[in-house]
Amino acid sequence: MIVKPQTGTTTTDQAPADPAATDDMLATQPIGYWSGLVHTAVTRQLRDAMARIDVTQPQYWVLNRVNSGLPAPGREEVVAQLTPLAEGPHEIARVVDQLLHRGWLAADGTQRLHLTEAGEDARARLRQLVTEQRAVIHQGIGDEEYVAALKVLRRMVANVEAAGTEAT
Repeated sequence: MIVKPQTGTTTTDQAPADPAATDDMLATQPIGYWSGLVHTAVTRQLRDAMARIDVTQPQYWVLNRVNSGLPAPGREEVVAQLTPLAEGPHEIARVVDQLLHRGWLAADGTQRLHLTEAGEDARARLRQLVTEQRAVIHQGIGDEEYVAALKVLRRMVANVEAAGTEAT
């Protein structure tokens, strides 16, 4: 069934989620189901690989954020920037504490965070691990196809955000 939305474009009717949907039926599949499935599978893959070397994905996020440029970030800045990705409002603050305790981060006299030599070594090892996992996850998917998929997802986010703004 074709539905004509208010914007004047046509859209395909939504079918129930079906993991066995054939290619010709994929246009009817719900994005929430498939994007959720991908998120769960990819996150599990990365976190399982990191767990084997006693590191968490949020620790990797913090190491990358602290390494990302000058001036060095303060604790509150790191927490504020990464909390939207975390599983709770206190997770990133705990991770900063873990990395300080582990000796991978150090705070200077102005309470700015810096990677220690051990922290930079860990970040580099994790980057290699993530690159290896990316190769597994992206097997059979070219960069052009990947970019196209991300553009579609980015557009969907913009559409939803615009619709939410219109509704208020």
